[in-house]
Amino acid sequence: MIAKRPLKFSVIVLFALASVFVSCDSKKEGASKEESAKLSVDFEKYELENGLDVILHQDKSDPIVSVAIQYGVGSNREKTGRTGFAHLFEHMLFQESENVPQDQFFKKIQDAGGTLNGGTWKDGTIYYEIVPKNALETVLWMESDRMGFLINTVTEGAFYNQQEVVQNEKRQRVDNNPYGHTSWVLDKNIYPEGHPYNWQVIGELEDLQNATVEDVKEFYDRFYGPNNATLVLAGDFNEGEAKELIEKYFGEIKRRQEVEPLKPQPVTIAETKRLYHEDNFATAPQLHMVWPTIQQYTEDAYALDVLSEILSEGKKAPLYKVLVKEKDLTARTNAYNRSQEIAGEFHLVITANNGKDLDEVEAGINEAFALFEKEGVTDRDIERVKAGLETQFYNGISSVLGKSFQLAQYNVFAGDPGFIEKDIENIQKVSKEDVMRVYNTYIKDKPFVMTSFVPKGQLDLIAENSEKAEVVEEEIKENVEKKVEEANTEVAKTPSAFDRSIEPTQGPAPELSLPDTWTAELANGMKVYGIEQNEIPTVNFSLTIEGGHLLDDKNKNGVANLMTDIMMEGTATKTPEQLEEEIELLGASINMYTSKEAITIRGNTLTRNFDKTMDLVEEILLEPRWDEEEFARIKTKTINDIARSQSNPNVVANQVYNKLLYGEDHIFSYPTSGTEASVEAITIDDLKAYYNNNFSPSVSSFQVVGKISKSDALAQLDGLKENWKAKEVKIPEYPVANNRDKASLYFVDIPNAKQSVINIGYISMPRTDKDFYPAEVMNYKLGGSFSGNVNLILREEKGYTYGARSGFNGSKIPGTFTASSSVRTNTTGESVKIFKDEIEKYKEGISEEDLEFTQNALIKSNARRFETQFSLLQMLQEMSSYDLPANYIESEEKVIKDMTLEQHKALANKYLDASKMAYLVVGDAATQYEQFKDMGFDEVKLLNKEGEEVKLEDVKM
Repeated sequence: MIAKRPLKFSVIVLFALASVFVSCDSKKEGASKEESAKLSVDFEKYELENGLDVILHQDKSDPIVSVAIQYGVGSNREKTGRTGFAHLFEHMLFQESENVPQDQFFKKIQDAGGTLNGGTWKDGTIYYEIVPKNALETVLWMESDRMGFLINTVTEGAFYNQQEVVQNEKRQRVDNNPYGHTSWVLDKNIYPEGHPYNWQVIGELEDLQNATVEDVKEFYDRFYGPNNATLVLAGDFNEGEAKELIEKYFGEIKRRQEVEPLKPQPVTIAETKRLYHEDNFATAPQLHMVWPTIQQYTEDAYALDVLSEILSEGKKAPLYKVLVKEKDLTARTNAYNRSQEIAGEFHLVITANNGKDLDEVEAGINEAFALFEKEGVTDRDIERVKAGLETQFYNGISSVLGKSFQLAQYNVFAGDPGFIEKDIENIQKVSKEDVMRVYNTYIKDKPFVMTSFVPKGQLDLIAENSEKAEVVEEEIKENVEKKVEEANTEVAKTPSAFDRSIEPTQGPAPELSLPDTWTAELANGMKVYGIEQNEIPTVNFSLTIEGGHLLDDKNKNGVANLMTDIMMEGTATKTPEQLEEEIELLGASINMYTSKEAITIRGNTLTRNFDKTMDLVEEILLEPRWDEEEFARIKTKTINDIARSQSNPNVVANQVYNKLLYGEDHIFSYPTSGTEASVEAITIDDLKAYYNNNFSPSVSSFQVVGKISKSDALAQLDGLKENWKAKEVKIPEYPVANNRDKASLYFVDIPNAKQSVINIGYISMPRTDKDFYPAEVMNYKLGGSFSGNVNLILREEKGYTYGARSGFNGSKIPGTFTASSSVRTNTTGESVKIFKDEIEKYKEGISEEDLEFTQNALIKSNARRFETQFSLLQMLQEMSSYDLPANYIESEEKVIKDMTLEQHKALANKYLDASKMAYLVVGDAATQYEQFKDMGFDEVKLLNKEGEEVKLEDVKM
């Protein structure tokens, strides 16, 4: 997996799994206003004789441990013509090692109840596991084996397979996505040839195809030594025992080549470069401007972070005022500073409203800059930007994995795991004068690189004086599998002081320990569910109002979705700008969203600010503003978002799939967001009617988790209890049945698609059905995990995809069984056949070993289930949605433990019937459609993006 998110406030954000932010203005509860909080993570650091840095952090709040190993090698260590190696090698390390057999890394960790993954970005590579504490030695055995005992397993066959997987990842993330080639164009023009940031982390397709086993072995020997790595162990462990195990497994690994730290290489560009590209998937034009800046942890990098927030975030931002509010050129403005290990970039990204000329957007940006220069930066701006950082810091260290990432990052890039305190101090120093200084130094009147990505055939929308970007598009060819002949020779073993082929014993897994929950019901009928968790001084909460999309009128579809947007745009006494600022100054977040069956208000705040945050929630809920100006903007944004979504093959697949399965008479066959036509027809009176008819505590529940007692939580709900009056709300019922009687192949054309999105399935059962959870358990080995059969075949054996899965979903309304993947275009037909065959084969039953694996993975993983406030909140939401008892997870464990091979087989035969499923393919019809007529389906139909049947002659073949 590749991390590509912007780096904010100097702390690296990895894989969307852990955001570690730091606060410069936070105060401990009970502290004086002058006393700043010391936000830090306790640790011990030492070094093995071979150079491996080891960092230990104890956290006994949950019976789990996290191990993270970061190597000082990202794509910045590659060379022109040999790009993508760091990421490709990351994939290789999940294949096998000398003492861990093929495909066993994922399986063994899942069997222990854990999870694992890895990530590569420009400046580094990291591998991690989170497991119940009894599996610590297993993790250290496996990680040490791939650090010191791997290279003899890197064969032609294993390497070829992962080459294919990585190329599929590139197609899925880059080639098959709107604006996917933007980063390639920008980096090629910001950084000169040979600069370590000149190429993409995923690499050039040609380089990936030309890489050899010898290239990989050389790369391993150079960069994967213990002296170029940091190991972080966090969680519930015995310090003495842990040190002995680390020495045992890692101590004998020999040092490898010395890796000198990279020196900063910031760049400048002599003149502005303006480039354009006709994007096969984009439906709206996008302008992306980048100015070269400075590397991380520098004084200017901190100030540039703050500048990006002030320019673009929120309704006070000059970019928002000009581009959104005044000129209606876009629905959202985005700027960020990406300061990395050796250089930095300041990005400004504007996806314009449909049909808007990017010349107008560029002119609007210049006006916004002029407004910024005129208004300047105030102390309140600085306070507003910094206010949320304390909350975000605590969220980032709420898990042992989050703390592992933080400690590793600071150790590698700052040389000190405790650099966080210095980082906080540096942010504290940022002043309004600093912000204006870096604006004048790096942005104002300085050369930049700008891309105009526009939909096919809309070159009139590009910014003037732009030159064509030399984007290389992969040509779709017939699939020709490479045959790799390998001798069946035994893998040579690297000498070790002990027999590493013997897998460590794990001892008993931690027993299930359910958190204490409490419930209450307010006088107005709203039910309240809570868990007190005192690990960090924050509170997470949600208020769920039943109905959501279910209460939409099919003729005015999308009202519920617009409701959740308009209600966050001010209150009766606060303008949209004032409400936003009030939330930000508390360091809180309040969001509102619509799902198929509910409207949810979701919040996160410091415990000391929970009362003020709930005051705002009450005001939002009971005193809507109904701002006409904001309503018009929201409608425009929604219509543009809907139009853009039609360029995303995954969105198209999901919408057509729902329409095929639920039928036009069911509201679920209509997208929650509505259609362009339906949203255009909605008035603010429609929203008021929805609100007046359907918002009631009688169909609502409140969930709260955090450092707060039951009495304190209920006290903050007094306002809602007194002021929110109950009314009768009737949730409509739609008949749903699995009435399919044949295997139907439906194909939606996306011309020149590099991958095909596959959804296979039919209507199954509701979450409330007694068989629902047993069926989920049954599905686990088919497609419920990385080690599921469909993923092992399509990804690990064939190399056709980046991932394949299957599963049941359902609520109070019957959901679906769905098997899905995104596969290389020229493997579409074979991939569909593999899915079909594996689903049918699964009905023959699984082995005792596979059943034991399923039971271990699902039961032991409960040790990780209650670690964070967010995971506990999800548990309460499930309890309240389905009226489950507090110990429902115990009942689930019993289902798993008691399942027999006979029960497993009976469930598979009852709920899996490939002969009656809908097979939906969204891809390139010109090359892939015809083959399905000869594959034994009962019917084969060509559909448009709305799910309507079209004639073959209407498609450009």
